[in-house]
Amino acid sequence: MSGSQSSLREANRALIVETVHRHGGLTQVELAGSTGLSAATVSTIVKELLAAGVVDTRNTTRSGRRAQMVTIAHRVGLAVGVHIGPRHMRIALGDVMNEVVAEQTLPLPNEHRLDTSLDRAALLVADLLERVGSTLDEVVGIGIGLPAPVDSATGMVSVRGIMRGWDEVHVGHVLSKRLGCPVFVDNDANLGALAESTHGASRAYRDSVYVRASHGTGAGIVIGGQVHRGFGGTAGEIGHVQVDPQGDICRCGSRGCLDTVVGGPALLEPLRSSHGTLALRDVIQRAIDGDPGCARVVADAGSIIGEVVSGLATAVNPQCIVVGGELAETGELLLGPLREAIRQRVLLNQIAPLEVVPAELGQRAEVVGALELVLRSTDFVVRSDEQARSADERAGEEEATH
Repeated sequence: MSGSQSSLREANRALIVETVHRHGGLTQVELAGSTGLSAATVSTIVKELLAAGVVDTRNTTRSGRRAQMVTIAHRVGLAVGVHIGPRHMRIALGDVMNEVVAEQTLPLPNEHRLDTSLDRAALLVADLLERVGSTLDEVVGIGIGLPAPVDSATGMVSVRGIMRGWDEVHVGHVLSKRLGCPVFVDNDANLGALAESTHGASRAYRDSVYVRASHGTGAGIVIGGQVHRGFGGTAGEIGHVQVDPQGDICRCGSRGCLDTVVGGPALLEPLRSSHGTLALRDVIQRAIDGDPGCARVVADAGSIIGEVVSGLATAVNPQCIVVGGELAETGELLLGPLREAIRQRVLLNQIAPLEVVPAELGQRAEVVGALELVLRSTDFVVRSDEQARSADERAGEEEATH
């Protein structure tokens, strides 16, 4: 009986932590409403979590009455991760242990403007900080992922035309001025590679490739545990490898790039006559639900992407290829043909066969990578509780000897 009660208590603790994590911050009354647990149970568990350092609490006001706000505890400061995609923005706050304490997504219009998008990012950052009871003073840095090659030295998009209206703009400088924090900018596939190799599917390997299949296709390359960006940041830009010499003109100015064949518009066009006007999100969901036409489009994309990735894999010889991005949500519909295309073209290594696996972090990979970029680019020291106790003990011993 006691074992059952213990399991129930652990389940309730996990439910409360997950609910606070999802919303950023809730009062105990709101927690009871969201979880279905009694107010007394919530109060008891919150006290336990507070004592364990899992959550923080602070007084607030709701409808004119005092209440206690519960937020995930963060240590030493906060990092902000921002992923600005072609049609969405995702922002996360993380502590220095790369634990996400709050996050939010926002849809963006096609061809969204730089100034409007950065304004929205700044507002969302302020909103998330308010939700967890923090201020910009606690932010140690902001990482931004863009769907374009980025020159890490300047934080600028390094190839003209890929993000119209974003050329020749120091994105990091602009946002740093608005928020007063250091800002670090990188390509989103590089950040996905950083996240998956640090916290996800390829963390057991020193050499890996992360493929982001979405409105466009890109790759992040990790060699010896470090992201390889190349001179000017164009390493891994497989979306601009030519696959059809007679194909459409790409944004980059070349003809028949991979993105013109498996990018968002190219995936939607073959379905127009049979399915009408769809968004990429619709195609993905219908493919998952078993629509044969949408599944065919996704499978064909997997084969073509696999052909291009096989060339990259032959050149780099990674131990693992991780596939992420929206299209990866279709699972084996995309991965099966992609894996088969690679198997047919990459030299079989009997010692260490090439693994092709789905991303563990899913749609959060890029924003988690942005948080990791901040933590790796910021000069501060994080001490564990054990390290802190050891330091205190040494200090006590030194006092005793004087």
